[in-house]
Amino acid sequence: MRDIAEELRSAVAEVVVGAGELTGRMIVALVCGGHVLLEGPPGTAKSLLSETFARATGLDYARIQFTPDMLPSDVTGTMTLRGGELGFRPGPVFTNVLHADEINRTPPKTQAALLEAMQEGHVTVDGDPQELPRPFLVIATQNPIEYEGTYPLPEAQLDRFLMRLEVPYPSPEEELEILRLPRSGIVSRGLSTHPGGLAGRIAAARGQADAVEVAPEVLGYVVAIVRRTRELPSVELGASPRAAVHLTAVAKASALLAGRAFVTPDDVQAAAESVLAHRLVLTPDAELERHSAAASVRTALADVPVPR
Repeated sequence: MRDIAEELRSAVAEVVVGAGELTGRMIVALVCGGHVLLEGPPGTAKSLLSETFARATGLDYARIQFTPDMLPSDVTGTMTLRGGELGFRPGPVFTNVLHADEINRTPPKTQAALLEAMQEGHVTVDGDPQELPRPFLVIATQNPIEYEGTYPLPEAQLDRFLMRLEVPYPSPEEELEILRLPRSGIVSRGLSTHPGGLAGRIAAARGQADAVEVAPEVLGYVVAIVRRTRELPSVELGASPRAAVHLTAVAKASALLAGRAFVTPDDVQAAAESVLAHRLVLTPDAELERHSAAASVRTALADVPVPR
């Protein structure tokens, strides 16, 4: 898995500056079979990162620009009449990497159609399930600043994302490097080379990640962290049991990425904020005090003894 990560990081770095850590997290999500929610202000290359990552893998890629007038069939596909016969016309969700741009700008019914695909690995059209290709990764984006005309994802739907990753503004050095990248007008160049054809290797990496060992003490550490989030005075709704499953899976893939066949508490700590923060609902008082969910996760980590 480390060779896959190095190839993808190198390829993505040709186009997107300063995205090494984000690329690593997206690789972990792809290996785990989970999905990623990218949050950041406009113009921070969320869409470019998603497309470049997909093209670097050589996997099939599609993009949906979500709008308030979209229907579920615009995502999943429809039954059409061709030559007197009724057949299924697949929607853009039938791909390996799907970029769901501004997912919070489409109504709940359309969001639910995508989330069924994320959870079940298939969509239901006219009563019949249609299997999606494997691997299947959704990289959804949303702007955390502007809320007018949006349909915020409910907590139950946020819980289905493996990770939420924040895409910050670049550092001054990174911003200078962005300006030095070759362009045609305002358009960035594409990848000059890329590994491609990684589907088989990703499937193998998934099997290797599943085989990574987790000691009983580390499993107990995961459970203690998740349960502690439910007890914090700043949190109204803590992390779910699904969150514990996801945190363990990310820790195992992260250990494999580091070249280890076992999970350490450090792997759990490094993954906790991106896996847990978006699943927490803060109390009204905590929100008024501008307390963040990420800060609550850090509090939970500080409260739980680390196994040695």
